[in-house]
Amino acid sequence: MNFLSKRLSRSVIVVCCFTLAALAQTSAYKGPRTADGKPDLNGIWQAINTADWDISAHASEGPHIASEGAQGAEPGGIGVVEGGPIPYLPEALKIKAQNYKKRSTDDPEIKCYMPGVPRAVYQPFPFQIVQGTKMIMISYEFAAASRQVYIGAAPDGDESWMGTSAGHWEGDTLVIDVTKMIDQTWFDRAGDFHSDALHVTERYRPLSADAIWYEATITDPKVFSRPWKMSMPLYRHLEPHPRLMEFRCAEYIEELMYGQYRKKPNP
Repeated sequence: MNFLSKRLSRSVIVVCCFTLAALAQTSAYKGPRTADGKPDLNGIWQAINTADWDISAHASEGPHIASEGAQGAEPGGIGVVEGGPIPYLPEALKIKAQNYKKRSTDDPEIKCYMPGVPRAVYQPFPFQIVQGTKMIMISYEFAAASRQVYIGAAPDGDESWMGTSAGHWEGDTLVIDVTKMIDQTWFDRAGDFHSDALHVTERYRPLSADAIWYEATITDPKVFSRPWKMSMPLYRHLEPHPRLMEFRCAEYIEELMYGQYRKKPNP
């Protein structure tokens, strides 16, 4: 083995050692606790990625309306889906392709509908976790959406935009089963969709005082051939006095939704 090979081997060993040490520290992280001894997830969090545009890996793309210029362009992203392409059933894949063609008009987000789960987590807006012992409240800036996570069994209820959330703890990981979501939400602006049979299993695992590892396992036998998973880090807002701002977008879409019914069109 020559000198360069020896140096490279040592470098690899050093990098591997540091990587393993970092992983060990992450897995052994024990942060602040609530009164009942659970990890304290209280705070304002946000994903920093392009999953709201497309949860799969994608290149940047120009605007749908030329006059929007760079502001209307889509940023590229490495994707958040694990284990290859989303396992659509053949007929569902055709619907996804149709959604993509009509994404600039048919995406429910454009119409200010509540985003559903998991999309609410990775929209380019922050959200707040308020943690109790029997219930956890999660409030989202987009459309003032919110949901209650019941620790233990959730009460019976009808289908809704944000579904029904029942949570439990597995060690230091908060696990939330989300069911009873209507079929009107999308996973992203690329037209990825689901049916009313959607079941989302979320996992929130603290990585440090200011980061959570988030996973969402998607099960929907009407649309997908098997369960699949997306994952990403969530980051705490650290600015002084962080808070959610108002983004009650209903007033922004009045012309889009109801402008056609005006007696006189706007000039």
